[in-house]
Amino acid sequence: MEQIALLIASTLNAGTVVAFAALGLLINERAGIVNLGAEGIMLVAAIAGFATAAHTGNDWLAFAAGMGAGAAMAAVFGWLVIWLNTNQYASGLALALFGAGFSAFVGIGYAQAKLPERTHYEIAALADVPFIGPALFRQHPLVYVAIALAVALAWFLYRSRAGLVLRAVGESPESAHALGYPVRRIRLVAVMVGGALCGLSGAYISVIYTPLWVEGMVAGKGWIALALTTFATWRPARVLLGAYLFGGVTMLQFHLQGEGVQVASQLLTMLPYLATIVVLVLISRNATWIRINMPASLGKPFFPGT
Repeated sequence: MEQIALLIASTLNAGTVVAFAALGLLINERAGIVNLGAEGIMLVAAIAGFATAAHTGNDWLAFAAGMGAGAAMAAVFGWLVIWLNTNQYASGLALALFGAGFSAFVGIGYAQAKLPERTHYEIAALADVPFIGPALFRQHPLVYVAIALAVALAWFLYRSRAGLVLRAVGESPESAHALGYPVRRIRLVAVMVGGALCGLSGAYISVIYTPLWVEGMVAGKGWIALALTTFATWRPARVLLGAYLFGGVTMLQFHLQGEGVQVASQLLTMLPYLATIVVLVLISRNATWIRINMPASLGKPFFPGT
């Protein structure tokens, strides 16, 4: 039972990394913008957060730095694809490549740096409850923030006027423009908010989840977050479920290795990504379901006045 509780706790921790990034990308795509640069944004945010934590000793400033770096990179991306109408897919890939190279260059001096002992959080009274306490109530506050964010985003998209406008921009920007909504500015704000959440995810990796700086440490989680938006058919609750599924498979491989399971470590490392591919293949078999739920203008440029 103790091992199961630890597995659940580590699943929540690992899933939080992907959850923040995937929820941010969901906001982007609900506005009609595809951002393939999440991996690069997360890497730059990871080094920004780690450097801030190393110099200040304050984790919350590190998270703010990561979010700021993510929002800044997303703003550049948004300017390119929304105002200059560059190809969203090519620009996103360029951003991912830039982020990988830039973070590696900036992070050279931090490769040997170590952060002080991390603060251990727990919810008083509940943390000591057998099984449930270690599994659910000894998590970093951002784990609970990710859950609350998914709930808030679901309410925002389906219960608020602003959320309706955002979805309208993603479905038919021409109609939204005809009604007087500033489509380009709405899309830019959505892209920057999504970038900030990807940045928070990157900072969480280097400051809490690891915590250290290693070149390329995001290790494909940005691409997994991008895939999760499709897996979840652009719904926040399903994004959270998919993130925890990925986190659970990721942690399962470590537990299997710890238990001495005689399987090649390379095969165990493949498990989380293989599970994601299998789920996407199964979902893709129902093209109608994907088409019904996907924002109609996703990836398509918008030219006001045409």
